[in-house]
Amino acid sequence: MTSDQEKTARRGNPSFVWRAGQERRLALVRLYAPLEGRRILDVGCGMGMYTHAFLRFSPEVYGIELEADRAREAHGRARGVMQAVGEALPFKAESFDVVFSHEVLEHVSDDRWAARELTRVTRPGGRIVIFVPNRLYPYETHGIYWRDKYRFGNIPLVNWLPDPLRNHLAPHVRAYTARGLRQLFADEPVRELLLTQIFPGYDNVVARKPKLGRLLQRLTYTLERTPLRAWGLSHLLVLEKTGT
Repeated sequence: MTSDQEKTARRGNPSFVWRAGQERRLALVRLYAPLEGRRILDVGCGMGMYTHAFLRFSPEVYGIELEADRAREAHGRARGVMQAVGEALPFKAESFDVVFSHEVLEHVSDDRWAARELTRVTRPGGRIVIFVPNRLYPYETHGIYWRDKYRFGNIPLVNWLPDPLRNHLAPHVRAYTARGLRQLFADEPVRELLLTQIFPGYDNVVARKPKLGRLLQRLTYTLERTPLRAWGLSHLLVLEKTGT
Protein backbone atom coordinates (compact mmCIF):
# COMPACT_ATOMS: atom_id res chain seq x y z
CA MET A 1 0.00 0.00 0.00
CA THR A 2 1.10 3.54 -0.63
CA SER A 3 1.19 5.96 2.29
CA ASP A 4 -1.96 7.67 0.98
CA GLN A 5 -3.79 4.33 0.78
CA GLU A 6 -2.70 3.46 4.31
CA LYS A 7 -3.93 6.81 5.60
CA THR A 8 -7.26 6.32 3.84
CA ALA A 9 -7.62 2.85 5.33
CA ARG A 10 -6.70 3.87 8.88
CA ARG A 11 -8.20 7.37 9.08
CA GLY A 12 -10.81 7.52 6.32
CA ASN A 13 -11.16 10.36 3.88
CA PRO A 14 -12.17 13.71 5.39
CA SER A 15 -14.57 16.10 3.70
CA PHE A 16 -12.55 17.76 0.93
CA VAL A 17 -15.33 20.11 -0.17
CA TRP A 18 -18.39 21.62 1.46
CA ARG A 19 -21.60 20.49 -0.20
CA ALA A 20 -25.29 19.99 0.53
CA GLY A 21 -24.70 16.82 2.56
CA GLN A 22 -22.41 18.63 4.99
CA GLU A 23 -24.77 21.59 5.18
CA ARG A 24 -27.59 19.22 6.08
CA ARG A 25 -25.57 17.65 8.89
CA LEU A 26 -24.65 21.10 10.19
CA ALA A 27 -28.36 21.99 10.29
CA LEU A 28 -29.01 18.82 12.30
CA VAL A 29 -26.29 19.81 14.77
CA ARG A 30 -27.89 23.23 15.22
CA LEU A 31 -31.24 21.64 16.06
CA TYR A 32 -29.81 20.07 19.21
CA ALA A 33 -26.75 22.14 20.10
CA PRO A 34 -26.96 25.95 20.11
CA LEU A 35 -23.81 27.28 18.45
CA GLU A 36 -24.22 31.04 18.60
CA GLY A 37 -21.49 32.54 20.77
CA ARG A 38 -20.53 29.14 22.16
CA ARG A 39 -17.04 27.75 22.70
CA ILE A 40 -16.87 24.86 20.21
CA LEU A 41 -14.41 21.97 19.76
CA ASP A 42 -14.23 19.88 16.58
CA VAL A 43 -12.51 16.59 17.44
CA GLY A 44 -10.87 14.95 14.44
CA CYS A 45 -11.53 17.94 12.21
CA GLY A 46 -9.82 16.61 9.07
CA MET A 47 -9.36 19.42 6.57
CA GLY A 48 -11.35 21.80 8.78
CA MET A 49 -14.60 21.96 6.80
CA TYR A 50 -16.92 21.81 9.80
CA THR A 51 -14.47 23.81 11.92
CA HIS A 52 -14.65 26.63 9.39
CA ALA A 53 -18.45 26.37 9.17
CA PHE A 54 -18.75 26.75 12.95
CA LEU A 55 -17.08 30.16 12.63
CA ARG A 56 -20.34 31.43 11.15
CA PHE A 57 -21.81 31.19 14.63
CA SER A 58 -18.96 31.79 17.06
CA PRO A 59 -15.39 33.16 17.01
CA GLU A 60 -14.34 30.62 19.66
CA VAL A 61 -13.86 27.52 17.53
CA TYR A 62 -11.09 24.99 18.06
CA GLY A 63 -10.17 21.72 16.40
CA ILE A 64 -7.77 18.82 16.78
CA GLU A 65 -6.53 16.50 14.05
CA LEU A 66 -4.08 13.61 14.22
CA GLU A 67 -2.65 13.81 10.69
CA ALA A 68 -0.16 16.67 10.41
CA ASP A 69 -0.91 17.60 6.79
CA ARG A 70 -4.63 17.72 7.44
CA ALA A 71 -4.12 19.73 10.62
CA ARG A 72 -2.05 22.29 8.70
CA GLU A 73 -4.73 22.69 6.05
CA ALA A 74 -7.47 22.93 8.67
CA HIS A 75 -5.42 25.57 10.50
CA GLY A 76 -5.63 27.68 7.36
CA ARG A 77 -9.41 27.65 7.66
CA ALA A 78 -9.70 27.98 11.44
CA ARG A 79 -6.78 29.30 13.47
CA GLY A 80 -7.74 27.30 16.55
CA VAL A 81 -6.72 23.94 15.02
CA MET A 82 -3.82 21.93 16.45
CA GLN A 83 -2.40 18.42 16.09
CA ALA A 84 -3.48 15.99 18.81
CA VAL A 85 -5.18 12.63 19.37
CA GLY A 86 -8.75 12.10 20.50
CA GLU A 87 -7.68 10.02 23.49
CA ALA A 88 -5.66 12.92 24.97
CA LEU A 89 -7.34 16.23 24.21
CA PRO A 90 -4.99 19.14 25.06
CA PHE A 91 -7.61 21.15 26.95
CA LYS A 92 -8.65 21.61 30.54
CA ALA A 93 -11.74 19.88 31.87
CA GLU A 94 -15.05 21.63 31.21
CA SER A 95 -13.61 23.94 28.56
CA PHE A 96 -16.30 23.77 25.86
CA ASP A 97 -20.03 24.34 25.42
CA VAL A 98 -20.24 22.13 22.31
CA VAL A 99 -17.96 19.19 21.48
CA PHE A 100 -18.38 17.77 17.97
CA SER A 101 -17.03 14.50 16.56
CA HIS A 102 -17.81 13.69 12.93
CA GLU A 103 -17.08 10.12 11.78
CA VAL A 104 -14.00 9.88 14.01
CA LEU A 105 -14.61 7.42 16.87
CA GLU A 106 -14.51 4.49 14.45
CA HIS A 107 -10.85 5.29 13.70
CA VAL A 108 -9.32 6.03 17.11
CA SER A 109 -7.17 3.47 18.89
CA ASP A 110 -9.35 3.44 22.03
CA ASP A 111 -12.91 4.62 21.46
CA ARG A 112 -13.91 4.28 25.12
CA TRP A 113 -11.09 6.53 26.21
CA ALA A 114 -11.93 8.99 23.42
CA ALA A 115 -15.53 9.04 24.65
CA ARG A 116 -14.25 9.82 28.14
CA GLU A 117 -12.18 12.70 26.77
CA LEU A 118 -15.14 14.12 24.85
CA THR A 119 -17.07 14.14 28.10
CA ARG A 120 -14.23 15.52 30.20
CA VAL A 121 -13.75 18.70 28.16
CA THR A 122 -17.48 19.45 27.98
CA ARG A 123 -18.98 21.86 30.48
CA PRO A 124 -21.97 20.74 32.59
CA GLY A 125 -25.04 21.54 30.53
CA GLY A 126 -22.97 21.46 27.34
CA ARG A 127 -23.69 19.25 24.35
CA ILE A 128 -21.70 16.45 22.72
CA VAL A 129 -22.68 15.75 19.10
CA ILE A 130 -21.38 12.59 17.43
CA PHE A 131 -21.72 11.01 14.00
CA VAL A 132 -20.41 7.44 13.54
CA PRO A 133 -21.00 4.64 10.99
CA ASN A 134 -24.08 2.49 11.48
CA ARG A 135 -23.50 -1.27 11.59
CA LEU A 136 -26.85 -1.88 9.88
CA TYR A 137 -26.07 0.20 6.80
CA PRO A 138 -25.81 -2.23 3.85
CA TYR A 139 -22.35 -1.02 2.75
CA GLU A 140 -18.97 -0.74 4.43
CA THR A 141 -17.86 2.64 3.12
CA HIS A 142 -14.23 2.40 4.30
CA GLY A 143 -13.22 -0.50 2.07
CA ILE A 144 -11.90 -3.89 3.18
CA TYR A 145 -8.75 -6.00 3.26
CA TRP A 146 -8.96 -8.96 0.88
CA ARG A 147 -6.05 -11.39 0.56
CA ASP A 148 -3.84 -8.94 2.43
CA LYS A 149 -4.59 -6.09 0.03
CA TYR A 150 -6.67 -3.03 0.82
CA ARG A 151 -9.68 -2.61 -1.47
CA PHE A 152 -11.10 0.90 -1.38
CA GLY A 153 -14.79 1.49 -2.03
CA ASN A 154 -18.30 0.78 -0.81
CA ILE A 155 -18.42 -2.97 -0.13
CA PRO A 156 -21.90 -4.50 0.28
CA LEU A 157 -23.06 -6.56 3.25
CA VAL A 158 -19.75 -6.59 5.13
CA ASN A 159 -21.25 -5.02 8.26
CA TRP A 160 -24.00 -7.63 8.34
CA LEU A 161 -21.50 -10.45 8.81
CA PRO A 162 -20.75 -11.98 12.24
CA ASP A 163 -18.18 -9.99 14.23
CA PRO A 164 -15.16 -12.30 13.63
CA LEU A 165 -15.61 -12.26 9.85
CA ARG A 166 -16.56 -8.61 9.63
CA ASN A 167 -13.57 -7.57 11.73
CA HIS A 168 -11.24 -9.76 9.67
CA LEU A 169 -12.32 -7.96 6.49
CA ALA A 170 -12.41 -4.50 8.08
CA PRO A 171 -9.90 -4.49 10.97
CA HIS A 172 -9.10 -0.82 10.31
CA VAL A 173 -12.48 0.68 11.17
CA ARG A 174 -15.42 0.14 13.52
CA ALA A 175 -19.13 0.25 12.78
CA TYR A 176 -21.55 0.72 15.67
CA THR A 177 -24.87 -0.68 16.68
CA ALA A 178 -27.03 1.71 18.68
CA ARG A 179 -26.37 -0.39 21.77
CA GLY A 180 -22.61 -0.39 21.22
CA LEU A 181 -22.55 3.38 20.79
CA ARG A 182 -24.51 3.92 23.99
CA GLN A 183 -22.14 1.64 25.88
CA LEU A 184 -19.22 3.96 25.14
CA PHE A 185 -20.83 6.58 27.39
CA ALA A 186 -22.53 4.27 29.90
CA ASP A 187 -20.25 5.33 32.77
CA GLU A 188 -20.03 9.01 31.85
CA PRO A 189 -21.99 11.88 33.49
CA VAL A 190 -24.22 12.47 30.46
CA ARG A 191 -27.84 12.04 29.46
CA GLU A 192 -28.98 11.10 25.98
CA LEU A 193 -31.01 13.71 24.13
CA LEU A 194 -31.14 11.96 20.77
CA LEU A 195 -29.98 8.79 19.05
CA THR A 196 -31.16 8.41 15.48
CA GLN A 197 -29.87 7.38 12.08
CA ILE A 198 -29.50 9.41 8.90
CA PHE A 199 -29.05 8.52 5.24
CA PRO A 200 -26.35 9.87 2.89
CA GLY A 201 -26.43 13.27 1.24
CA TYR A 202 -26.00 11.71 -2.25
CA ASP A 203 -23.96 14.71 -3.40
CA ASN A 204 -22.00 12.66 -5.95
CA VAL A 205 -25.19 11.15 -7.37
CA VAL A 206 -26.85 14.56 -7.58
CA ALA A 207 -23.80 15.92 -9.43
CA ARG A 208 -23.88 13.12 -12.02
CA LYS A 209 -27.60 12.36 -12.24
CA PRO A 210 -29.60 15.16 -10.60
CA LYS A 211 -33.04 13.59 -10.96
CA LEU A 212 -31.95 10.25 -9.49
CA GLY A 213 -30.06 11.98 -6.67
CA ARG A 214 -33.02 14.13 -5.68
CA LEU A 215 -35.31 11.09 -5.82
CA LEU A 216 -33.00 9.20 -3.46
CA GLN A 217 -32.95 12.18 -1.12
CA ARG A 218 -36.74 12.43 -1.01
CA LEU A 219 -37.21 8.70 -0.47
CA THR A 220 -34.56 8.09 2.18
CA TYR A 221 -35.05 11.36 4.05
CA THR A 222 -38.70 10.33 4.38
CA LEU A 223 -37.52 6.98 5.78
CA GLU A 224 -35.67 8.88 8.51
CA ARG A 225 -39.09 9.62 10.02
CA THR A 226 -39.92 5.91 10.17
CA PRO A 227 -38.44 2.82 11.89
CA LEU A 228 -36.60 2.11 8.62
CA ARG A 229 -34.13 4.83 9.57
CA ALA A 230 -32.37 2.00 11.44
CA TRP A 231 -30.64 1.17 8.11
CA GLY A 232 -29.23 4.67 7.65
CA LEU A 233 -25.61 5.47 6.88
CA SER A 234 -24.69 7.06 10.22
CA HIS A 235 -25.80 7.32 13.81
CA LEU A 236 -26.39 10.80 15.20
CA LEU A 237 -25.96 10.87 18.96
CA VAL A 238 -26.54 14.00 21.05
CA LEU A 239 -25.61 14.01 24.75
CA GLU A 240 -25.86 16.60 27.47
CA LYS A 241 -23.28 16.62 30.24
CA THR A 242 -24.97 16.41 33.61
CA GLY A 243 -22.08 16.72 36.07
CA THR A 244 -18.33 16.71 36.57
